[in-house]
Amino acid sequence: MAIRWELKSGFVLAVDDYLKECKETGQNPEKPASAKLLLGLPPELHGHAMVFAQGSRKNLNRWVNEVLQRALAAG
Repeated sequence: MAIRWELKSGFVLAVDDYLKECKETGQNPEKPASAKLLLGLPPELHGHAMVFAQGSRKNLNRWVNEVLQRALAAG
């Protein structure tokens, strides 16, 4: 239990230091991504993606996640 408290305290201090540094340097702190992504796709591309997802027996969300992960890993 003590280790958990120390980790939490260290994390809080690190965040406080980060926010202080951002304020001092005039930078905006980074915000975490919301995990939601709204895409405006042409209907034809959306349709093709749906076909590929269904062919892979996955829903579109899961298929897009996997495609993006592969693309980012390939760099």
